[in-house]
Amino acid sequence: MKKYKLKKNFRGIKRGTHLYLIAESEFIGVKEFVLRTKDLSIRLSINEKELEDNFIFLSYGAID
Repeated sequence: MKKYKLKKNFRGIKRGTHLYLIAESEFIGVKEFVLRTKDLSIRLSINEKELEDNFIFLSYGAID
């Protein structure tokens, strides 16, 4: 599972929050990603541009 870290505040979520990539899909060239926080309290559905602009890839691995 891919782990990401938030670069800056985004949709009410504070900078530095760690999220896990739960699902990614592509339909007619539009990629969509679903991320969840470690405690599963927050779910984000974002596009590829938002992922690139607001998140830093940390690593691959199992949920801690």
